[in-house]
Amino acid sequence: MGHLSTHVLDTVNGRPGAGIAVTLDRLGTDGTRERMAETVTNADGRTDALLLAGSLVPGSYELTFAIGAYFRGLGTALAEPAFLDLVPVRFGIAEPEGRYHVPLLASPWSYSTYRGS
Repeated sequence: MGHLSTHVLDTVNGRPGAGIAVTLDRLGTDGTRERMAETVTNADGRTDALLLAGSLVPGSYELTFAIGAYFRGLGTALAEPAFLDLVPVRFGIAEPEGRYHVPLLASPWSYSTYRGS
C-alpha cells in the first residue's frame, strides 16, 4: 500500500516542530486545488495519521507548513512580515503504491526538504 507522511524539525532549537498546522492539496492540471488533509503536528513533529494511504493518485501535490505561527508561538522575534510564514512544498506522486515521506527542516529564515521513505 502506498502512503504519504511528513514531519517537521525545528533546526533553530534542535527539536521536533510540535503544533505546526499542515495542509495537503492535490493540484489539478487546470490550476484547481483539492484539499486532501488538514492537521497539526504532534509532540514528535509528526502527524498522528498518514496524510494519504492506500493506492495513491498520481499527480502534483502541495504541503503547506505554517512555520511563522509556530516560531511566533515560541516567542521568536520575527520581522513583520516574516521572511518565511507559510512554506509550500510542491512535489509529484508517480507511484500509486509508493511510500512518500516529505519532511521539513525549518528555521524562521530557511528550510529544506527531501523524499524520505
